Amino acid sequence: MLEALRQKVWEANVALPKNGLVLWTSGNASARDPETNLVVIKPSGVLFDQLTPEKLVIVDVEGNVVEGDLKPSVDTASHLYVYRHRSDVHGVVHTHSPYATSFAIRGESLPIYTTTSAAVFGTEIPVSDFATIGEEEIGKEIVEKIGKCTAILMRNHGTFTIGKDVMAALKDAVILEETAQYVHYAMLRGPIDPLPEEVVRRGYEVYHTTYGQK
Repeated sequence: MLEALRQKVWEANVALPKNGLVLWTSGNASARDPETNLVVIKPSGVLFDQLTPEKLVIVDVEGNVVEGDLKPSVDTASHLYVYRHRSDVHGVVHTHSPYATSFAIRGESLPIYTTTSAAVFGTEIPVSDFATIGEEEIGKEIVEKIGKCTAILMRNHGTFTIGKDVMAALKDAVILEETAQYVHYAMLRGPIDPLPEEVVRRGYEVYHTTYGQK
């Protein structure tokens, strides 16, 4: 069932440690099939180097297991809450990437300091209030706080990114961590100023209308 989507979700999950976004078994990626509304997600507690497409779990948007022998991620309820409340979202990625998470621990949002973050996000990356792991609270915080951004810092926890598909969410997770790393090092040398609003607006517009092979 959903073999092509399983493959994409597997590729996104195994890319997380390769890009330095997670360690051990933490973090996960999921995708929603637009035709069936079913969700493919990483199983709980499985090492990334032991993960295969067949080990991924398929659930409906209410959390019922449709196919799979393993338990789905403990973050499943949060992923599903996002899918139920954001019809435009078909991919969700959760990481504990170190630089971005350091901002989350401090309860600090991440303003737009670089042209890359301006182009990709177009707005300050927000930070949530603290939410308990394992239920819908994280999903509620994402939906309430993320706004038009595709990334959010989860207070004292990590990051979530959303996208039109799982690879879009993965890309934004990588860029979020890259941005946080640049900002961290820049701040070591003194105060820094975010980009002007007009520069951010223009960068976002150009990126989303002309970048890549349209």
